[in-house]
Amino acid sequence: GPRGAPRDAPFGGVPATHSALQVVAVTAVAALLGSLPHLAVGRPPRPDAVARRLISVAVVALCFRPLLGLHLGWRLLLAVMVVAVVLAAAADLGLAALIRAEAVRARFGIAVRDEFTATAGLCAATAATAMLIAVATTALGPVALAVFTAPILVTQVAFRRYAGIRATYLQTVRALSRVTEVGGYVERDHSRRVARLAVAMGRELGMSEGELLELEYAALMHDIGQLSLGDPIPGGATVLAAPGQQRRIAELGAGVIEQTGVLDGVARIVRLSSHPYRAAAAPPSDGRVETDGRLPPGPPLASRIIKVANAYDDLVGDSTDRDRGAAVLERLRLDSATEYDPSVVEALNRVVDRRPRT
Repeated sequence: GPRGAPRDAPFGGVPATHSALQVVAVTAVAALLGSLPHLAVGRPPRPDAVARRLISVAVVALCFRPLLGLHLGWRLLLAVMVVAVVLAAAADLGLAALIRAEAVRARFGIAVRDEFTATAGLCAATAATAMLIAVATTALGPVALAVFTAPILVTQVAFRRYAGIRATYLQTVRALSRVTEVGGYVERDHSRRVARLAVAMGRELGMSEGELLELEYAALMHDIGQLSLGDPIPGGATVLAAPGQQRRIAELGAGVIEQTGVLDGVARIVRLSSHPYRAAAAPPSDGRVETDGRLPPGPPLASRIIKVANAYDDLVGDSTDRDRGAAVLERLRLDSATEYDPSVVEALNRVVDRRPRT
């Protein structure tokens, strides 16, 4: 009635007397059955993703089911539902952040922020739909599942297609970045190592996921301007080239990237990645100054990150010698007065320190 809730919420006119543990068990069986098509095509679901779903369901069930026998008013019952889904979302986000922090060697706080930014909207929509289904089943029964689940499935398909397009685009950029390796202009896997370092440093410095993706594109293609050189730089180490040649390589590479018509931001990052981080030490090629006589601001953060990551990999390469890495870091620190941003160098130091010792 309007003043209270029945002891067991009906589903299609039949009282739902199952316990919280039964809810979790049914969800586990459903997850297992849902994974069979993926197993059949050789793409098993990730265990951590399955575990997160089960834990989220368990949080809701354990919070909500025991309270159904207390004859709560509908307003209080609705508040309990909201609290339960918020706790479940928080548990899922925390687990996702923990897994991400371990996988990419990032700080937990930064991983939490990234996960919240990426999934907050989707979690809110899913939680609201779930609550709506729970209320609608009282009147509609099993029909409510079909009515409200169909839009979720359509959204999931669209989201996966978008994710697939982004993954394909990244694979294409990675393939293009290997042109300099095949041509003998840079060492093998140099671009990928620089990209991995740059993304880790960007995450350490608090960049968003969108900024990290653009940073990865730029890091992968930062050396593409070397294709214009008549004689390759020994070892492809642009850090050892003259400043003028470094800027020429970056300018030519940016010009190539601009030809795509869709990567203007990436082109700008690459163009400025050869400039010293202090504006006073890196005047623009056209000599522009501000109206008050000051030079324009220095390169953006992404450019400063690539400059440091590229210099480090040029001097360390694929070596796992920690003494050599420490010596290069010290060299970068000594050049922090003008060439390299000190905060970026320290971010690199933290990233390198978190690598497994060999």
